[in-house]
Amino acid sequence: MAEFTLPANSKVGTGKTFAAPAGAKRVKTFTVYRWDPDSKANPRLDRYDIDLDACGPMVLDALIKIKNEVDTTLTFRRSCREGVCGSCAMNIDGTNTLACLKYINEVKGDVAIYPLPHMPVVKDLVPDLTHIYAQYHSIQPWLQTETAPPDRERKQSIDERAKLDGLWECILCFCCSTACPSYWWNGDRYLGPAILLQAYRWLADSRDEKTGDRLDALEDPFRLYRCHTIMNCTRTCPKGLNPAKAIAEIKKMMVARR
Repeated sequence: MAEFTLPANSKVGTGKTFAAPAGAKRVKTFTVYRWDPDSKANPRLDRYDIDLDACGPMVLDALIKIKNEVDTTLTFRRSCREGVCGSCAMNIDGTNTLACLKYINEVKGDVAIYPLPHMPVVKDLVPDLTHIYAQYHSIQPWLQTETAPPDRERKQSIDERAKLDGLWECILCFCCSTACPSYWWNGDRYLGPAILLQAYRWLADSRDEKTGDRLDALEDPFRLYRCHTIMNCTRTCPKGLNPAKAIAEIKKMMVARR
C-alpha cells in the first residue's frame, strides 16, 4: 500500500492558546490557522477563547475582536461586513463561506477557521488570488459591442434582464472555485465555477455582441470542460447562486452553435 506524507515544512503544528478573561460565562474557542512567511516556521493552529457576551454574533466579529483585543498579529481580509465585497471568504467549520455571514452559534463546538483551500497563502487567512484574477481578466468581463452606440443606454426587455438574475449577484469571493476538486487538480488551465459563471453572465446579456468570440475563447478541453458536475460550487456559494447551472448553460450554447 502506498503511503503519502506531507513535506516537513507544511505540517501544521500546535500553536498558542489565549484564554478568555476571568469571569467569562459564555466562552467559545476559535481554532485559527496561522502562518507567517517571514518567521520560516511551520503553520500552526492558535486557540482563542472568546467571551461571546462581549462579541458580535458573526465569525467576522470574533476575528475582529481577536485582532483588536487579543492578538494584533492575526491577519485576514475584510471590508464591507455585509456579504457584498467577498473579502472575508475563508473556510469555517469545514465549509467555504463569508465570515461576515456566518453566525457563531451555527457552529457546534470549536470554530475551526482556515484560509480558502488549495490556494497559495500570503499570510494566516489571506490567500493569494493573483492567478484567479488573471483568469477573470481573460474572459474580458465587460460589455462588448460592434454596432455604433445609441444616443442613450442600451435597453433590455424585462425578460432579457431577468436572464441575468442569479449571475450579476456574484461577488467573486471564490468560495465555489476553491471548493471544486476539478479546480484543485487543474487550476492552471480550468477556469473554475466562479469565472465560468462570470463568463456566462456576459453570454446571457442581450446587449453584448461578442457571443461567438466569447464561446471561441472557452472552446477548450480544459478551460470549460473540466467541470464534472460535482456540485460543490453550488452547495457552498454564500450568495445562493448556482455556478454549475451557468456552466451547463455555456455547454448548451456550445452544442447549439454547432
